[in-house]
Amino acid sequence: MLSRNLSLLGLILAVILAVGCSDNSAKVKAIERQRQARIQADTTVDHLGEVHSLLSRLVELNPQEAQRELVYHLNRWGEGKEFDRDKATPLLKTISAVIPEQQAREMTEQASFVGSDTDYLRDCYLFRQISEWVDRESGEDPMLTDWLNEIESQLPEEEVVKLRTAVRLFDWTVRNVGYEPLQPETSLLPHPPFPGGMSIPEFSLGMKFQGPGYRQTDYETVWRGLGDSQQRAGVFTQLCRQASIPAFVLATQSEQDGTLAVWSVGVLIGNEVYLFEPELGCYVPGPGQVGIATLSQARSDASVLRRLNVVSYFDYPVANSDVQQSIALLNVTPEAVSLRMKQLESGLTGNRRMKTFVDVDALATEIDAVPGIAGVRLWDVPLLAEVYAAELKAAAMRDPLLTFWSQASWAILDGMSDNAKLLALARWRHLHGQFDKDDEEDAEGARVLYLQQRAPEFEIEDLGIDVDLQKAYGVRRELGMDQNQYEMQLRYVQDLMRMGKNAATYWVSLIQYDDERYETAQTWFSKRVLDSDLISRRELTGDVLSPWVAAARYNLARSLERSGKIDEAIQLYKTDGDPQEHGNRLRARLLDKRRRAVEAEPEAAASE
Repeated sequence: MLSRNLSLLGLILAVILAVGCSDNSAKVKAIERQRQARIQADTTVDHLGEVHSLLSRLVELNPQEAQRELVYHLNRWGEGKEFDRDKATPLLKTISAVIPEQQAREMTEQASFVGSDTDYLRDCYLFRQISEWVDRESGEDPMLTDWLNEIESQLPEEEVVKLRTAVRLFDWTVRNVGYEPLQPETSLLPHPPFPGGMSIPEFSLGMKFQGPGYRQTDYETVWRGLGDSQQRAGVFTQLCRQASIPAFVLATQSEQDGTLAVWSVGVLIGNEVYLFEPELGCYVPGPGQVGIATLSQARSDASVLRRLNVVSYFDYPVANSDVQQSIALLNVTPEAVSLRMKQLESGLTGNRRMKTFVDVDALATEIDAVPGIAGVRLWDVPLLAEVYAAELKAAAMRDPLLTFWSQASWAILDGMSDNAKLLALARWRHLHGQFDKDDEEDAEGARVLYLQQRAPEFEIEDLGIDVDLQKAYGVRRELGMDQNQYEMQLRYVQDLMRMGKNAATYWVSLIQYDDERYETAQTWFSKRVLDSDLISRRELTGDVLSPWVAAARYNLARSLERSGKIDEAIQLYKTDGDPQEHGNRLRARLLDKRRRAVEAEPEAAASE
């Protein structure tokens, strides 16, 4: 009996164990199926497609989440791929004063993508988008059209195409990046005046507060539409890179202490370096003030640079003797020469194509072969801009007044309010060349989005008494806030509304120009941006000027040129006191010369 019971118990245990094993086996198989499904799904994900999609919507996304997603998809795409093991470029030594060479090498040789890569890829993506829509016939500087047509028979077709593209990209840059001085003595608009008691921060590496070139990045320059000559040079060279055109900053070198002084941007096409002057907002005219001068012409013909003088007004600070030897500075960062960016570029095709890698060694060899180039280096300004931003942020954390100064102006674009987000979206689509509604994507264009920012003045004034408006613009009276603080908050928001309105109005005017609606552009620039009664007051700061006045006047003159109103255009170019007055007066002279040549043609034909 006992043995039978034991046998029965053993049988039951065996059944239980068998069932248990069966259950575990089923679970293991289910887990394995799920794992295989995940692997299969992951291999079918178009990771580079996701990267491109994220970049295209970046301004609409949470920055931290977007960065995590981008890094994830980039590294998933890179898994299992063989990266080149080329040695880091020796040109990294030329920026060792800013970043130690070993650290720069580690950045370039790192195979996996990191968070800081997202800003770099954003720049590549955006400058690529701009370069594509700007490169069209209507984007050409009309002062150069006849000359470009003439040299078609003198140069290979590929070189003419590249030269036309460079002309268009430079023209867009100087029209869309309003000129600011290199080292301003006062607070730069649209920043408010320096608050009383604010400490002027100190910086490392010899940098100065609001210093030249590095006070903002290339992205910030194109995003804000304001910049000095070095920042214009940065934008122009970035655009050229995305168009596969070698462009670099040219600098003279002091014989006393070896310091470099930037004087122009060179564009290498064929065996010639064509000269563009971002401080003047003008190409360097060739001999006889015809076409674009080359470096070889500037070195051999003293009149080329001498004719950049404006008698009784301006003397150009660089002479023929100064440019016999120039240093070429490449606007690239360690990310641009990294192995991972080289691998990434090889995977970007079709509408995802963009230049993420620069073979600086090959490029340097090509540039260095040009007579008059005394060496090629990496430009330190892009790296200095990163250091400057970090040190300014740290200083602002210690000084609330500096925090207010640094954030008060560009909150219209970078803030978290609904208005700021809407203006940022409008600006993003503007820079994509998406001016009007995309019916396929059901996405509103920049023009309409900008117009939504143009709140009527009575609405801005009523903010203090209209509760619904206060809710719409995020104005709240926090518990414990006294009346004076609340009124100051109201005035600050009103300032932001007016600044946003100013920016939107100016950018709509630029869209009208790029849309070839030159008469409409004239109305917008003259009646909506430059009308003194409409230039918004800023109650909090006491500032009565718009940062767009000089740039709008220049673009109004360009619009008048397009409409054949030459006398009016010349008069505007000769406005005293504009930041770009030197270059504007040069353009007035060139424009007058061309007009007289056109007027003389019928007389010459009649005499024959």
